[in-house]
Amino acid sequence: MIRKLRRVMRRAYRRTVDLSHPARSPLGSSVVNCVIYEDGVRQPGQPPADEALRLVRKSGRAFVWIGLFEPTEAEFAGIAELFGLHPLAVEDAVQAHQRPKVERYEGIGKSAGSLFAVFKTCRYVEHDELTAHSEVVDTGELMVFVGSDFVITVRHGRHGSLGPLREALEAVPEQLAKGPAAVLHAIADQVVDDYLAVVDAVQTDIDDVETTVFSEQAGRGDAGRIYQLKRELLELKRAVGPLDRPLWTLATTQLPPVGPDIQPYFRDVVDHLARINEQITAFDGLLDSILQAHLAQVTVAQNEDMRKITAWAAIVAVPTMVCGVYGMNFEHMPELRWTYGYYLVLGVMATACVVIHRAFRRNGWL
Repeated sequence: MIRKLRRVMRRAYRRTVDLSHPARSPLGSSVVNCVIYEDGVRQPGQPPADEALRLVRKSGRAFVWIGLFEPTEAEFAGIAELFGLHPLAVEDAVQAHQRPKVERYEGIGKSAGSLFAVFKTCRYVEHDELTAHSEVVDTGELMVFVGSDFVITVRHGRHGSLGPLREALEAVPEQLAKGPAAVLHAIADQVVDDYLAVVDAVQTDIDDVETTVFSEQAGRGDAGRIYQLKRELLELKRAVGPLDRPLWTLATTQLPPVGPDIQPYFRDVVDHLARINEQITAFDGLLDSILQAHLAQVTVAQNEDMRKITAWAAIVAVPTMVCGVYGMNFEHMPELRWTYGYYLVLGVMATACVVIHRAFRRNGWL
């Protein structure tokens, strides 16, 4: 079932544009859509939220899925009151910048309570060439309220669209018939799959940097590229790492409306997340090694430069010394008045320079 759902999701991604752009919504600037599902089948139309909730509770076999994009506090207040959402969860959903988590809140008024989940979404930023200032990972946030007969998603950031996911779920009605918990699983699965895509793309960047560092074209500017990759990897780690415990809670703890029939699906997502965490840890260690290797190469290159400078300084010192001696203003010095003295001194200086140069070449200094 999971494999079938993922295949449909991949096809939906390829052929679907961003269906969750707020400008396309007939329901307002923040509400993207409001859809009723009964027995896993999408019902026609997009009724107002209050009418949708009334129809769902009248049916007893349906739930409503409301999607919002960056709502303000005033825009979200009506929905929060209608579904009896806890004020603390509402505040987190509106303000964003939250740590990934899963919490159970008691309902307000006649509401039976809801589950509140926060996910960090990630997207790989394409670039022609990695530089010391390239943005590699872009993050956003996705909040999900899950009740017995409703799902409310709140998205922050220009990526992580749920339009293709909704289409993929609608293509597998037997999975969607499991209720709001199935939607929560599908969202978690998509978020983790996006992490995997980002990790694969970052690995390509790391391979390119590694190849450059150990090639003849290595330059001292590579340190900036390596450090930038480490910073972007840290951004990804902040999104992925904290999600492990919330997903494990969903996979092992009874938190209504997540029942035992859905928990095995969450365990599958936990396995994928564990593999991604291991890859990120390995990448971080690899980048440390690459950076140390690069710094060692720079040190070796500097030592080689210093040896060459020292060798040439030693060669130049011989004629400098001879010229310095014969530049003294003493009247009685040997060979000053000899006809061939000048040529003898030039020959001595040239011979000494050649001998020293050959000695440095044999020792690898030149």
